[in-house]
Amino acid sequence: MARVVKFGGSSLANGEQYEKVVNIVLADPERRVVVVSAPGKRFDIDTKVTDLLIQYAKSTPGSSEFFAVQKELISRYQNIADYFKISEKDFQGIADIISNLSSTFSGEDDYRLAYFKAHGEHLNAILMAMVLNQLGHQARFAGPAELGLYVEGQPNAATVLEESYTNLKNFEYSDDEILVVPGFYGMTKDGQMATFARGGSDITGSIVARGLGIKLYENFTDVSAVYVANPHIIEEPVSIKQMTYREMRELSYSGFSVFNDEAIIPAIQGQVTINVKNTNRPTDPGTLIVPEKDFEAEYPITGVTNSDHFSALYLHRYLLNQEVGMTLKLLQIFYKYNISYEHMPSGIDDLTVIFDNRQLNEEMIERLCADIKDALNPDVMQWIDDYTIIMIVGEGMFKKPTIITDAIASLTNNGVPINMINQGASQISTMLGTKRAYGKKAVSLIYQHFFNKNEQEA
Repeated sequence: MARVVKFGGSSLANGEQYEKVVNIVLADPERRVVVVSAPGKRFDIDTKVTDLLIQYAKSTPGSSEFFAVQKELISRYQNIADYFKISEKDFQGIADIISNLSSTFSGEDDYRLAYFKAHGEHLNAILMAMVLNQLGHQARFAGPAELGLYVEGQPNAATVLEESYTNLKNFEYSDDEILVVPGFYGMTKDGQMATFARGGSDITGSIVARGLGIKLYENFTDVSAVYVANPHIIEEPVSIKQMTYREMRELSYSGFSVFNDEAIIPAIQGQVTINVKNTNRPTDPGTLIVPEKDFEAEYPITGVTNSDHFSALYLHRYLLNQEVGMTLKLLQIFYKYNISYEHMPSGIDDLTVIFDNRQLNEEMIERLCADIKDALNPDVMQWIDDYTIIMIVGEGMFKKPTIITDAIASLTNNGVPINMINQGASQISTMLGTKRAYGKKAVSLIYQHFFNKNEQEA
């Protein structure tokens, strides 16, 4: 059974890491489709190739900065090519593409940045195919144009078109060749490169797996598993052996950065099992992300995380619940400013709207609040920046109704105030709001209650 295997930027940062990737691909003949990111950081103060490309796109052609970044970009790929003894003649094509990026771009200005950024993955896929062929294996570059992977929407926040899956289903490749696919971008119908917003290579891997009808997608990162809690908060947290799509989406949304939450969607649609694994420890079993059917939870909760990139708008007015069209007025204002809300817990006289504050700025917040005040005339209106969200997630939660009361008690008994509680109808996640200063403490207390306790009982 063929597999899709994706490698992140840290796995492809230099020749030594590249060699690990090549060995992983060649260790299993079922790894027939390889999705690559752009080379990442080689050390802490290094610059990712994608960031270099952004700088390259914004620099003035012909300037000293322009040529300095160009030289650095060529060097990053050249060092990897030299590690595998790629000939100067074979590598020259990559160098020429980098040197001519500015002059060869012929699209609309909005697509210029996407065009430059996409070439981080594009060139790395060309280089990976070159390396595999150099080592005596039949490999083929298969970019979005060849695959028929079409996208629409914003040039730097594209979404896949449904017809891409039909194109991928009809894409022909032989059993004895390795396809190397660049992550992060697709092609518009008029031939422009457009990138996905975040975690783009994860998204590409899921799209390709669904489209090609491949049921196992191995996503290699720099960690050996998805953990129950952030290792920067909890020392050596419990690793998750299996989790569901729903659990991963909830946890990714609220802070888990191992796998992109949007990338889950094509996998769900294609019922593709995802295996998160470690490039540096490839034999570790990793974490399986699987459909909900027949799933049995190992612990009462699967994960707990916190995220600080939220703000809240609190509104209070007596008889607020009796006003017909009140929510519509709010939504119309949000639409006016082209912003989305995350959650809207309410009472009979109170309403809290939670926003991802990465889409806001101070001027927008000021104008937004003024419009809401004029439209709803609340008795109390408060914008809360000092806000963190604690997300408790687990398929097993609905079977044990005391889990949430236990979690809240573990916080309130230790001085962590709860400002908001919100639970969805599926009962696999509960959101708690508190001040940012309490975020890490809250995660630690909930972890200790559910996991240290379980370990002691075991």
